[in-house]
Amino acid sequence: MIRIVTWARLAQLEDDARTANEQARQTSGAANEAFGRHVRELYAVIDRAERAEAATSEVGALLSRAVEELSEAQQELLLKDIEIRRLRQELEGESLEGRTLTVLLHYGEPHTIYASREDAYADTATHGADPDGWVPSGERPPSASMWRCEAFIYNAASNGFRRAYMPDPKPIGEVA
Repeated sequence: MIRIVTWARLAQLEDDARTANEQARQTSGAANEAFGRHVRELYAVIDRAERAEAATSEVGALLSRAVEELSEAQQELLLKDIEIRRLRQELEGESLEGRTLTVLLHYGEPHTIYASREDAYADTATHGADPDGWVPSGERPPSASMWRCEAFIYNAASNGFRRAYMPDPKPIGEVA
């Protein structure tokens, strides 16, 4: 088949080809721009994922340390609970009648309670007091002594402890 093409038809085909080329060039440019945006978004997503992974590993390390500390605290709490139960059983098993306690006073303020005076003397040595330098306090007020021991005896009538050695009553207005 033979077809005769006129100059007008040829001009129309060339014009259609130029339009198609221009449209293809614009489409290619738009595709390149879209590809560039997608690549930038991909890099941003990868960066966020890497930062999230780093944060996750950091949080994992912190959580691991917190779990270790919690475990240590639970073990310590369990040991203290066992000690409290043992002390309660020991306390319930003994009569308190006649038992003495020694309160160590530091400038008149209660510092520590001990089962015996010897324990108090030994502990004050760790605070710098001379273990052999204890003298009777006499009539001095408790606040005048750096370290002072006061003995207390269980008093069943009051269900509490009272001083073992009551100080001499001071005269009121010098009349006694």
